[in-house]
Amino acid sequence: MPPRTQKPVVVIVDPKTPGNVGTIARAMKNFGLTDLKLVNPPEMGRDSEAYGFAGHAREDVLPNAEEVTFEEIVENYHTVGTTAITNEDSRKHVRFPFKTPLEVRESLETVETKTALVFGREGKGLNNEELARLDEVCSIPASSEYPVLNLGQAATVLFYELRTLTVEETQLPDVERERADEADVDRFYDFFSQFLDSVEHRDHKRPKTMRMMRRLLGRAHPTEREVHTLIGIFRRANRYLGERAYSADADADADSDADAKADADADAQVEPRPDDD
Repeated sequence: MPPRTQKPVVVIVDPKTPGNVGTIARAMKNFGLTDLKLVNPPEMGRDSEAYGFAGHAREDVLPNAEEVTFEEIVENYHTVGTTAITNEDSRKHVRFPFKTPLEVRESLETVETKTALVFGREGKGLNNEELARLDEVCSIPASSEYPVLNLGQAATVLFYELRTLTVEETQLPDVERERADEADVDRFYDFFSQFLDSVEHRDHKRPKTMRMMRRLLGRAHPTEREVHTLIGIFRRANRYLGERAYSADADADADSDADAKADADADAQVEPRPDDD
């Protein structure tokens, strides 16, 4: 199944360092983006840092990067400019209000539009005049002590959050987990209860311990394989503890028999005392 909306293009305005262009191209490749546009780019030959940092994106993303003007982007795309968080509020509208990457994804999921994700310069980013001409502003919440991400970091975070729009569902890893059947989970509880018997867990604490295990397993939502592994472990533990208990009982019985035999032997070795006249 293809992504649910048109993939955005990525625009870097006035990049100074070829390596940063390569880093962004690589992140694009990671998350299914292919259309890179550059405003006033530096020289980027095949032996430049751009290709060195691009990984497999050197095969298709970088070679196909298109040089454009800022005006062309503004005129032809719905634009989302990226910037660091500022202290601006509703009294100003250049960098406020902004959307988080998650909010950008949720917004783009509801429309079918040509979108450009616009990144600025290393160190300075997009200036106020450029941001004022863009449709939306995106910012990545970070520590107030150091909220500014470098160009490659910001791009990677945004691309990751948009991955459900840019990566085909058949290419995304299956992260859903199927919980084990309740019958198997109950089997595990039976073996765990037997285990408590085997280790002579105190009776007054057993209900609380069982309840704690139920809460723990309930929060974990274990898979079938995980539950079967736990069942196997506790089954073997119960068998081992049971065999040890049987062995201990047998040893105790043997010791009792040996003691009785020793007493009998001792009695047999005592010389009979003559009867008194």
